[in-house]
Amino acid sequence: MALPLALSGQDIIGQARTGTGKTYAFGVAMLQRVGKPRKNRKKPRGLIVVPTRELAIQVTEDLVTAAGKLGSRILTVYGGRAYEPQIEALKQGVDVIVGTPGRLLDLVKQKHLDLGQIDVLVLDEADRMLDLGFLPDIERIIKLVPAKRQTMLFSATLPGEIVALSRRYLNRPTHVRAENNDAEAEATPQTTQFVWRVHRMDKVEILGRLLQCEGRGLTMIFCETKRACDMVVEQLKERGFAAAAVHGDLGQSQREQALRAFRNGKIDVLVATDVAARGIDVDDVTHVVNYDCPQDEKAYVHRIGRTGRAGKTGVAVTFVEWEDLTRWKVINNALSLDFAEPVESYSTSPHIFTALGIPEGTKGVLPHANRSRAGLAAEEVEDLGETGRTRSRGRKGRDEEREERRERPARTRERRRTRGGRTGAEAAEVAGSQGAQPAVAEAQHEESGRRRSRGDRVSEETQAPLAARVESPIVEPAELEVDVDVTPRKDIRDDRPAETTSRRGRNRRAGLNPDVSLTEEGSRAEAAEVALWEDEQDWEDETPAPRPQPEKIIPPSPFAVIFQSPDLATDDDEIAPSAASERAQSRRRPQVRGQQRGPRRQG
Repeated sequence: MALPLALSGQDIIGQARTGTGKTYAFGVAMLQRVGKPRKNRKKPRGLIVVPTRELAIQVTEDLVTAAGKLGSRILTVYGGRAYEPQIEALKQGVDVIVGTPGRLLDLVKQKHLDLGQIDVLVLDEADRMLDLGFLPDIERIIKLVPAKRQTMLFSATLPGEIVALSRRYLNRPTHVRAENNDAEAEATPQTTQFVWRVHRMDKVEILGRLLQCEGRGLTMIFCETKRACDMVVEQLKERGFAAAAVHGDLGQSQREQALRAFRNGKIDVLVATDVAARGIDVDDVTHVVNYDCPQDEKAYVHRIGRTGRAGKTGVAVTFVEWEDLTRWKVINNALSLDFAEPVESYSTSPHIFTALGIPEGTKGVLPHANRSRAGLAAEEVEDLGETGRTRSRGRKGRDEEREERRERPARTRERRRTRGGRTGAEAAEVAGSQGAQPAVAEAQHEESGRRRSRGDRVSEETQAPLAARVESPIVEPAELEVDVDVTPRKDIRDDRPAETTSRRGRNRRAGLNPDVSLTEEGSRAEAAEVALWEDEQDWEDETPAPRPQPEKIIPPSPFAVIFQSPDLATDDDEIAPSAASERAQSRRRPQVRGQQRGPRRQG
């Protein structure tokens, strides 16, 4: 219906069910208008804007098949891949570009893409782009293309934003609708539908038995969240099924690897979010399972539309939990289905085995004899030069990343203490070349620092023996002779006479601020060590005796009563009222007329 109008150059708004061939409706007309490629024409003349990367790849494959005789140059542009191959293809020249809004605007901003010669503009799955918040980007793209053009807009549904967009940017469009007028979106009649009310803890077990039904081919499972996808894939792999996930948290190479393995038959179960519910066309998809209840009737139609395509039949099973019953009733009423009250089902319910043709006695684990798929690891990962980080697949991928981090050798950093940027040996050489005076000054500075930390001062008498100690050679301890002068002297701090009768006080002063005469072979540090040793001996002699401990009362039995408080209450005692009961009783008292509740305010 839309092909003659599109070939004539009219603006079109196309609305049809999924799987009815909307891609060829605008693709054939665009290729016919663009014509055969020319050497002197490098700027694109056709532009197709899609919401997701997977849909861009799908549309490109269909256009390449349709343009086999024409030889049109078709380029796919989307995020997650390296810029260089796309820029090189644009320099060589293209005829039709299929891309997502973000990457298209990036290439235009970098001045690698010129949309000034676009003759045909197509917005595919426009309602999905509006749901994802692409309306500002779409408006910017429309302003970059010439005003004299053909615009075609295709969508399974027609919300109010699409109507406003058509009135603003389309020129007298023709609305072509291949739908039933009674329902906004109708389910595919070739698909057999089952809706069961299940428990959350039993869904994986039911799914394991469902995947062993008779005649099952490729199967797609839709979850609501990315984490649920990873959880389902992990549990299915533990049960022996060849499964893989596709969602937004995976890198583009991993998403394409999973789709290639699914199309090639290396895996037979693809678990995905709604990102794969639009435009993905895979042959021989026999079963679709809504692991989580869809958000609305549009999502339900697009999900189950992955099977029963091009006249083939399929099976769609929807799990509805107790808290999702209200949402499902809205979907059921919008689509006029017969599942207003889903049947309560468990993994052992007989009607599950009968409806899907599951052999009796089947468990939720795939037998080893039936595990014939190669798995996701058999499909090579294409190096796309991803612009973002490569994301891991579930818990297993995170564990592998942790193991890689553990295997990395730890950093070994050798630290060395330096003085002024020099090591100890270098500083000694410099000191030897400059003489002993810097060494004496440095030793005096260190000694004064230690003295100040102990709350004492450094006198000139202390610095003189220190200089002699630095300049004098090192001698053995046996040659030392220490003469201690115990003449009373006045303290430097407060001019009070020093106490000389106590050995402890004398030795303490000798260690902190000594009045010691040393010979040339002596050392003041050795005298301080001797004084400290004598001080320790005095402290050991004067150690006080241990205090006596009180006797512990140990009852003969752990259940014996040692003390019992007397009961002073009698039978005549009244229970004291609480504050709340007193307030309630005061409210119930009658008020005497003329009696004031509070003091009169002085006016």
